[in-house]
Amino acid sequence: METAADVTLAAGPRKRNNRRLAWKLVGVSVFFAGFGFALVPIYDVFCRITGFNGRTNAQAVAAPLNTQVDMTRWVKVEFLSHTMPGVSVELAPETFSMKVRPGEVVHTTYTVKNNSRQVFVGQAVPSVTPAVATPYFQKIECFCFSQQTFQPGEVRTMPVVFVVNPELRRDMGTVTLSYTFFEAPKART
Repeated sequence: METAADVTLAAGPRKRNNRRLAWKLVGVSVFFAGFGFALVPIYDVFCRITGFNGRTNAQAVAAPLNTQVDMTRWVKVEFLSHTMPGVSVELAPETFSMKVRPGEVVHTTYTVKNNSRQVFVGQAVPSVTPAVATPYFQKIECFCFSQQTFQPGEVRTMPVVFVVNPELRRDMGTVTLSYTFFEAPKART
């Protein structure tokens, strides 16, 4: 039969083990919280380098000087637009789809309307799907390259000039260009 002294002696190592386990769990929690915060910029860099997740060029590419237009095929380019919840702007493509020939320089526009009574500063973030088409969709001119400032009630038509590289796989019949419009972070005062 156990005595009170035996229970007290056994509780000492158990208490020490429990405390050690608690500190290990706190350490693991802190590590994964830090890893979660670090993962966002790491993933962003990964997407920019590889074109993964439909990330397109963030800066203009030089207009092709002598690109051969592939007259043997068409690629359907679809245009989508989204605004984040709570953003008081409307973003819409001029046309929702068009057929283009690979290698052809194509011009289209998006229209943005600020529905608020305040100045709005925003940034459009492009995405191309399927993701494997991203390296072959090259923007020459795009409103997404910089932040845009809109006065209250302002409506603006903004250009997008692009080329679908003729090296795009032949089985890629449709490519979708999508823009999501975000409010730019406010400057800290």
